[in-house]
Amino acid sequence: MDELDRKILDAAQRGFPLAADPYALLAERVGSDAETVFGRAMALLDDGTLRRLGAVWDSRRLGFATTLVALRVPPERVAEVAALVNRCDEVTHNYERRSEWNLWFTLVARDAARIDEILAEVRRDAGIREADMMNLPAEQVYKLDARFAAR
Repeated sequence: MDELDRKILDAAQRGFPLAADPYALLAERVGSDAETVFGRAMALLDDGTLRRLGAVWDSRRLGFATTLVALRVPPERVAEVAALVNRCDEVTHNYERRSEWNLWFTLVARDAARIDEILAEVRRDAGIREADMMNLPAEQVYKLDARFAAR
């Protein structure tokens, strides 16, 4: 990653332009041209420096329901249950933790009733007892502004 890549990352984090040609506007900010900036951004995605380049929506302000779910799954079934959970379009994150509650995932759904449906489906399809699932909707949201200096 060179100095131009760092400038592009910093500029994109400060506000990706909502415009017909956002890369032209980013290019103005970093002193380059749109084709170069677009190419560099795609290269950073291709090499894994960036995992994603896209909008982050405030799902609660858009009227969606959200929750964090913890499961207690036998270690030998974690991959199987994770794959089952991942079938659901409303799952945004799914990860394993080294603890008794070893599979965690987040849901964003149209409403709380849909979240209840999904959790019932997961329990049924994975054979998870209700005592082995915690539904942890946020009571208070603390939104962090996570921007990182590209070094």
